[in-house]
Amino acid sequence: MTTVRTPVRSGAAQRLAALAEDALGGPLPVALRAWDGSETGAADAPVVVVRSRRALRRLLWQPGELGLAQAYVTGELDVEGDLAEGLRAMWSAVRARGLHAPRLSAADRTRALVEAVRLGAVGPRPAAPATQARLRGGLHSRARDRAAISHHYDLSNDFYRLLLDDTMAYSCGYWTGEDPAVGPADAQRAKLELVCRKLGLIPGARLLDIGCGWGSLTLYAAERHEARVTAVTLAKEQAAYVREQVRERGIEDRVEVLCQDYRDITGGVYDAVATIEMGEHVGDDEYPAFAASLCRLVRPRGRVLVQQMSRGATAPGGGAFIEAYIAPDMHMRPMGETVGLLEAAGLEVRSVESLREHYVRTIDAWHRTLEERWADFVRLVGEETARVWRLYLVGGAIAFEERRMGVDQFLAVRPGATGDSGLTRTETADWYRHLEER
Repeated sequence: MTTVRTPVRSGAAQRLAALAEDALGGPLPVALRAWDGSETGAADAPVVVVRSRRALRRLLWQPGELGLAQAYVTGELDVEGDLAEGLRAMWSAVRARGLHAPRLSAADRTRALVEAVRLGAVGPRPAAPATQARLRGGLHSRARDRAAISHHYDLSNDFYRLLLDDTMAYSCGYWTGEDPAVGPADAQRAKLELVCRKLGLIPGARLLDIGCGWGSLTLYAAERHEARVTAVTLAKEQAAYVREQVRERGIEDRVEVLCQDYRDITGGVYDAVATIEMGEHVGDDEYPAFAASLCRLVRPRGRVLVQQMSRGATAPGGGAFIEAYIAPDMHMRPMGETVGLLEAAGLEVRSVESLREHYVRTIDAWHRTLEERWADFVRLVGEETARVWRLYLVGGAIAFEERRMGVDQFLAVRPGATGDSGLTRTETADWYRHLEER
């Protein structure tokens, strides 16, 4: 039986709960504790703590996901206990009870404003948190894209060293089994090996790595498969890191690192092209030209591998929080639309593999590292940035778990003059046989 919390006194929590229930069209799936000590809600429900009137003021000015995110990252609003369990419970309750996102009528807004006045929460619009992106210029202009990439990836190499494993791969790993001894670095190396095998890399093959990150694929392909790699990134911190790794490993003759926009790539055609979780940053209108570049840059019968996140047809884009704090101007689309865009550019898509469940495990590993080394992260980047990343990782893992987001590997070829691909059924089976034998 569900028990109800005995309120300390009738106060802010009760008033806030009544407003929220009217907006949601049903009972609030969480308990509330407000800044005045008042509480309401079921004793076994996750507890949302509203620490400051400023949190309510943010929601008045910015209702919905972004206002909630602003209040959370500043610490004005919190979830008591495990954030992942709290968010999961709230999502489950919303689905089970058929609650809807707030849709406020003029009368609802007037009532909310009256209550806000009584609660002492009315005032000027609070400034956006320092961690929120502030981009200028035309959408997906070169300058704006450079700023968007810098916002996320130039946070600092030290931050990503702390968060990631020794491969420095910041993308979905490939978990080959349930053995607890298999860790995040093993999953990343399995992913890198799978990518190289799908691309058919042999010694001396020319690989173009677009959006190379901290060089995980570039370094793996050059060292393990002796490929000649051109690595491209817009992030200065990433380019500096990869160049340092290339020098330390003595593979300068096999790797070239370019800090530039993908639209400026020249240098003829490559035997293979890979782009790992970079296509989400290209933009919806720009993606046809991006796909055409992939086709142009690979030789006939050459292979292209795209690993890319997706969202359903009813919710494309990146989401208010992700676009404001993590990946500004990000755009994800349904997997099938990406297949159509790649084929419209002249490529032939030969296989699509969903890695959705793999991303749940990958993000969970990153989140464990964040929590285990929380004090180190706070010292390095500050409490607000650490809270941004906690919300990002927890929310991301749940989105993949609940199929609101996906991630896929697309393998495509540029057909030869007679339409042949050079890809055989036997070779396809060998990709996975090798991983099983590892």
